[in-house]
Amino acid sequence: MGKFMFRLATLLRVRENDRDRHRAELAQAHRADEILAQRQEQLKRRRDELLARCREAAGPGQLDVEALIGYRRRDELITTQQDELRRQRQLAALEVDRRREALVGADREVQVLERLEEKQRDRHREHEERRQTKMLDEIASNCRAA
Repeated sequence: MGKFMFRLATLLRVRENDRDRHRAELAQAHRADEILAQRQEQLKRRRDELLARCREAAGPGQLDVEALIGYRRRDELITTQQDELRRQRQLAALEVDRRREALVGADREVQVLERLEEKQRDRHREHEERRQTKMLDEIASNCRAA
């Protein structure tokens, strides 16, 4: 039986490498979003701690106006940082979507070539089986004639 050679094997390898690169890029975008989410959580905890201290400072007893002003400034800074992180996460989400779409497209290209290879492999196998059947029929015919 003759060996099957897929003529587009090199192209298939190129497409598989491209798909793998897109997969890695998507994973990288997910990691970036996770880092931003962790930063958001850290800022949330810092703000919660700050608000708790602010409540304590504003509680019964002597009022420390300077501390309250300082707490307010830090709260504004944290709020600004949170807003920036929200904006960055929105951009990260867009990038994740873009990279996911690129991966889907690259995966589709690989699947097309894999289906083509499978069809050609099946045709090759059928051709080889017919060739062997024909050869065996000829041998059997020659044996009967002799």
